[in-house]
Amino acid sequence: MKGIKLILGALAAASLLFSANAFAQENNNRDENGKIVRGAYETNGFFDNTWIGIAAGYNAGIRGAGKDFLGLDLQGKGGLALDFNIGKWWTPAVGARLGYKGVSNMFGKFAVTPLNQHYLHADFLWNAANSFLGYHETRIWNPIPYASTGLLWFKDNTVKNAKLDIEYAAGFGLLNNFRLSKRINLTLDLMALVAYGRQYDNKGKFHFPLSATLGLSFNLFKTNFDRHSSITPVVVPVPFTTEQYNALKDKVAALEKENAALKNKIAALENELAPYRKLVNGQTYLYENGTFTAVDVKEGSPMSIYFDLGSSKISAREKAHLEYFAQNVVNGDTKLCINGYADKQTGSAKYNKTLSEKRVKAVVDLLTKAGANEANIETAAHGSEIQLFDSAAKNRVVTIEVK
Repeated sequence: MKGIKLILGALAAASLLFSANAFAQENNNRDENGKIVRGAYETNGFFDNTWIGIAAGYNAGIRGAGKDFLGLDLQGKGGLALDFNIGKWWTPAVGARLGYKGVSNMFGKFAVTPLNQHYLHADFLWNAANSFLGYHETRIWNPIPYASTGLLWFKDNTVKNAKLDIEYAAGFGLLNNFRLSKRINLTLDLMALVAYGRQYDNKGKFHFPLSATLGLSFNLFKTNFDRHSSITPVVVPVPFTTEQYNALKDKVAALEKENAALKNKIAALENELAPYRKLVNGQTYLYENGTFTAVDVKEGSPMSIYFDLGSSKISAREKAHLEYFAQNVVNGDTKLCINGYADKQTGSAKYNKTLSEKRVKAVVDLLTKAGANEANIETAAHGSEIQLFDSAAKNRVVTIEVK
């Protein structure tokens, strides 16, 4: 009777302790606004957050009597007992354990009665503090309610011809976990079960095992939970002030104005590029007064090299044509006839004569550098006396003919 009162008193004290102190322990798992931070947490490994436990205490049994307080025989039987457990937490709030809880008359004179009781069980654990207050690895006290079920071996040697009963049992309990260090915890485990007791057929059919044990648990492998790195902090929006709104409005208006100016600039560039878009790749053109005129350039004889107005300098494009001609047609034995011209629309006859001579010389110099023999080259400068074409741009030309 005294042992049963001790167990019931421990259950009541644990409840009061939870209600009075649960909220006092939490002071460092809140955000800057004081709000409790919960999940999500990364999935732990198979052996992470596991533990083993061993405890000793008192087990008792209340049996149905049909006559005493609430129909129960409060003259229960009990004795000293041992607990062995192995468990795992899958999340900071949810876990499970497998265990053995037993009391036997092997304790001899220390047992209240020669009682044999052995309970092999599986328990579903719920960490109430982590659920309500948020996960806190260094919390001093974690109250853990749990549901239990398993097989109960029971024998009361005070019952005549008592046999060993193997019955299903189920119940609930409260595991109080007190942190001593990262690896070691002090445990106070309180449990109440109900099981069918056939050996009590003459007094009642149910047996109510109670238990209170004190022990140690040892954390194995990784002992904590890591918060998921992809969790994005909650940002509380702050309303705009009138000044901020007007500043943003002015900025949008300036950007729209800049965008319109860029569109106009793009349109102007499109118009500027329009004449060039009609040009054909690989075709040679003469450019005069904003107009492109296609010119046939032949790789054989005769070859035509065109010059700009009043110039005897060979342009980069015409130089490329002349070099191509020299590489593919001209060698030291090639005999060439080179004639220079100028348009009659500009300059005097004397000036145009001199200009055509300079143009012929520019072509000869380039060809001799490319391998032509100057002794095999005949030249003539016609100025503006002869007009080969009906266009002034085309008449600013030097022709090359292979003899």
